[in-house]
Amino acid sequence: MIALVAGWLLPWALGAALVAALPHKGAHGARDGEIAWTLGSGWFAGAFLLTLWMRVLSAAGVPFGALAIAAPLSALAALAIGIAWRRPGRPATSLRPALRALAGADLAGWKRAAWLALLAWLALRFALLLGEVVWRPLYPWDAWTQWATKARVWYELKSMVPFVRATEWAQANGAAYYDAGPHYPGTVPLWQVWSSVLLGRWDDAPMNLPWWCTGVALTLAVFGFLRRMEFAPLPALAATWLVASMPILNVHIALAGYADLPMGAYVALATLAGLCWLQSRSPHDLVPAALFACALPLIKNPGKVWLALLLPGLVVALAPRYGLRIVAVAFAVAAAAFLVFAQTNLVLLGYQLHLTYDFPWRGLIDAYFTFANWHLLWYAVLAAAILGRRAALAPALAPLTVVVGGGLLFLLFGFAFTNARIWVEDQSTVNRATLHLAPLLFVWAILVFRAWARESGGAAHAGAPARG
Repeated sequence: MIALVAGWLLPWALGAALVAALPHKGAHGARDGEIAWTLGSGWFAGAFLLTLWMRVLSAAGVPFGALAIAAPLSALAALAIGIAWRRPGRPATSLRPALRALAGADLAGWKRAAWLALLAWLALRFALLLGEVVWRPLYPWDAWTQWATKARVWYELKSMVPFVRATEWAQANGAAYYDAGPHYPGTVPLWQVWSSVLLGRWDDAPMNLPWWCTGVALTLAVFGFLRRMEFAPLPALAATWLVASMPILNVHIALAGYADLPMGAYVALATLAGLCWLQSRSPHDLVPAALFACALPLIKNPGKVWLALLLPGLVVALAPRYGLRIVAVAFAVAAAAFLVFAQTNLVLLGYQLHLTYDFPWRGLIDAYFTFANWHLLWYAVLAAAILGRRAALAPALAPLTVVVGGGLLFLLFGFAFTNARIWVEDQSTVNRATLHLAPLLFVWAILVFRAWARESGGAAHAGAPARG
């Protein structure tokens, strides 16, 4: 287990060091939340770079091994740490204020008590989840049939041999590998391969440690992002707690092995890093945003759509005067095109389009509002959309609103016009598909509520009678 923990600390340290080493306008570590953001986003950068390097080794014919994988990454991490250490505001000078903030030393009274209680809740929850991850064997269905299948074969053969469809497998007389998702990307299985290399054996429980790391890193990144967006410490932590406590998100940490949690985390990180870049215009934010965006199609096939849905937000951000109109026209054209294609037998990302409209209202209402899958997420989204409709389309939030709006349209279109609607009614896929958008959607609702509160407070202050 020591080798497993150390082996996963390596890509985490590599990613955090690379993020910290990137050029930035201003001193590193000077902004509120910078350390939390660097640590959180660093996990996602390092975990993805690890899989890219493993792909290079496989293509070069180098067998997977601890030395072959870890040595170049260690050298790169050492170089990045050296560069980050020489920058103004290096970690040594910002660590003490960060530890002081972590202890809530700058808060007093009930605020400090609430701060410590939320921290204790998160620490206890992630401690329990860690036990679930390292002790529970791999959970059935997709984790067995289309993800870990690749990991087991690639670990045993020390290479990324291709998987083929059933017809090709039959024609090969067994000289090929087949599972339920042969066309699925290899990023998630490569995480399990690296864990198995570190363990020195195939063990389908502790090999899923990166899912726990993903949950912790997402929590850190959300808190760091909210602090960078000028949230006070306690509201930022409370909002982060709301994101981290979503039941279905916790389920996907505990029952590790699916690609939906990584998909949702990378969608959120790509968008949030992009929003940071819109404010800073710095490589410190642009490079991670581009890296996380590139990771989307390599995690799961719907990542291609999530990558495309980032573009409307970029259009709105770079062309604020006409961006919303351009995006509205583009969405209308895309909807018309899909309705035309739905009259054929077009298969898109494994889903067959049909024009027969049969929206699964009951299944969606149960999943989002009745069952205990999401806590208050969907109530918060409805309230934010109604109360903060003006604030959501203001220049500061319009890019994010367009991204989450496009994501909701993508989900609803899939549920209404493809064969995915049968998996809404039986609750087998709707929550996993929604998890791709949920962390980002919660952050959007939090930002809209803050903007609406400021707008309402400003209007009330402007309308108050003057004292004479």
